[in-house]
Amino acid sequence: MSTPLDDIPIRKARFGDARAIFQRIKAHPEELVPRPLSDIMLNIDRFLVAELDGEIVGTASWAVLPELDPDKNPSIEIQSVSVRKDLQTRGLGRRLVEAAMKRVAEFRPHQIIVLTFTPPFFAKLGFTPISKETILYKLYKGCMNCAKYDNPLTCPEVAMAYTPDPGAAS
Repeated sequence: MSTPLDDIPIRKARFGDARAIFQRIKAHPEELVPRPLSDIMLNIDRFLVAELDGEIVGTASWAVLPELDPDKNPSIEIQSVSVRKDLQTRGLGRRLVEAAMKRVAEFRPHQIIVLTFTPPFFAKLGFTPISKETILYKLYKGCMNCAKYDNPLTCPEVAMAYTPDPGAAS
């Protein structure tokens, strides 16, 4: 069994990381929705990266999703979680998601959601399955233009949510 990758630093992304982030996401066409380089650049402040020997070996990002109920704080979606294939199953993806969750907890979101092909991974982090119909704003905003599937409600990705403890962020 491989040792966990606890020594690989996770940091905020910089503009100079955008092309490597693009390539990291592109390396997982079956698991991730592609993102144009321009989108990565526009949202670079919402990316975390794991860097090993000068190479970006992992990414995670997030997006704020509006709520239709003005009395609720927005939800946040964790996106683009990617780890270099030879480093997977060694804890780096978990660390990236936990770091992203910690960052977004500061905003006190209503919930943190993911759309994923790997529900067991996110279940270990406290996410539970939800109906896609509860996140129609996400489907409209992000899924209607998906080039991989013709209908967001029949897309095989599983919708999952985590409800943060409101007292956890200070």
